[in-house]
Amino acid sequence: MPEIVREREQAVGTQLWKSRLLFPLMAVVVGAAGVACGEDEEEQSTTFPPGTQLEIVQWTHIIRQYDKWFDPFASAWGDANGVNVSVNHIDFTELFPTLTAAIDDGEGPAIVELLLASSLFIEGLQDLTDVNLKAQELFGEQIDTCTANSYLPATNTWYGFCHAWIPDPGNYDKELWSQVGYPDGPSTWAELLDGGKKIKDSLGVRMGIGMSPEIDSELAARAVIWSFGGSIQDENENVVINSPEVVEAVNYMADLYRDAMTDEVFGWVGESNNEGLIAGELSYILNSISGYRSLQKADPEAADRVYFRPALAGPRGDRHASAHIWQIYVIPKYVQGAELEAAKAFLLHHTANYNQAVFNSELFNFPAFKSTAPQLYEDGGWLDVDPFGSRPNDKIRDALLGAEDGVAHLGFPGPSNPAVAKVYATHIIPTMMSKVARGELTAEQAVAEAEAQIEEIFAEWRAKGFVGGG
Repeated sequence: MPEIVREREQAVGTQLWKSRLLFPLMAVVVGAAGVACGEDEEEQSTTFPPGTQLEIVQWTHIIRQYDKWFDPFASAWGDANGVNVSVNHIDFTELFPTLTAAIDDGEGPAIVELLLASSLFIEGLQDLTDVNLKAQELFGEQIDTCTANSYLPATNTWYGFCHAWIPDPGNYDKELWSQVGYPDGPSTWAELLDGGKKIKDSLGVRMGIGMSPEIDSELAARAVIWSFGGSIQDENENVVINSPEVVEAVNYMADLYRDAMTDEVFGWVGESNNEGLIAGELSYILNSISGYRSLQKADPEAADRVYFRPALAGPRGDRHASAHIWQIYVIPKYVQGAELEAAKAFLLHHTANYNQAVFNSELFNFPAFKSTAPQLYEDGGWLDVDPFGSRPNDKIRDALLGAEDGVAHLGFPGPSNPAVAKVYATHIIPTMMSKVARGELTAEQAVAEAEAQIEEIFAEWRAKGFVGGG
């Protein structure tokens, strides 16, 4: 066995699961040029019954190298285990419709990767408690935000397997912010408003935090609400959105729009803020490092101007941010027998080799289990010396490592239950924000309107037994 494999297994602290549910770890070689893998000669594969199929549907990863790595990785596991693996990449906006249709038809892919709000489908999903408990046994403690987006306390059910979370730092143009007195960028929401207004007024560059029915707007709105001390539900799953703190947060977003933002935020789609950053048209966005990675390739000198901030503090010191996404694998109930066993085995195999996933995502994916990618966190590791050419080479370190301290989850401070997922899917929160920013309603009116809609959703899911409180 190569020495690097021994070192990695010691770091991960795992013993191979000696059953048909886990194909052995692959030998891993990590270097600045990439990550390669090959089967360890001392380890034997497990063969599933002839004809076993495994169809995986997941998003077209925004870092294209990830898909180039993942497809042959999955196929190699299938070849070694007698499983015919196919991978279908689709736009992230098609994930919900695809899974809905498959559950309704009672047939389709064995594994679907969702990016958040997976509890919305809980009635049609396999309970993955066994996989999650085995992963914890093999790889240690899971990051809290990942657990919160795959486990439902009301039913004591693991409805998904969350393999990654993606930090969502502030991306800011250091040159612009330095000119208005914030060389290190804003550290509070008040500073974001002050500096953003100065940049707009004196330099003619706006910022972009969306207020439209799309993923980035959804998560940015929640970050503001949480940092102002508000939330949609409390820890006991009671609706508490109609509060002074939420009203204050909504009024703040209206001020931010009027003083510092562009009208385009009302019509944004998921790629809009990244596109604005790449074009040099926005002074600040909330997003992952994906836009920055694209800019590094297109215009390295422009990328040198982009820096990062962790979660901004609210008026009373609360500092919370959402993850950008959570990558959550689910298995529909119609998946049975050998196909179900193969699906579970692949999830654990993927996690066991997660340093490859992190590297091939260009450090976009952060592991749900830290032990599986020690190179990300160790002194002198990938965050200290970015293998993808950041200048300075530790530029992304503090914002990405600090993101874990302030990261919340979709249902914060309660669980990410199906009611919270439905609130996300129906875009109630950014709609509430935009109505006030446009002057259509006062903050008090918009929050009360949202409360009525949310109470109805919670009542529906509470009646089914999937939401506590009440």
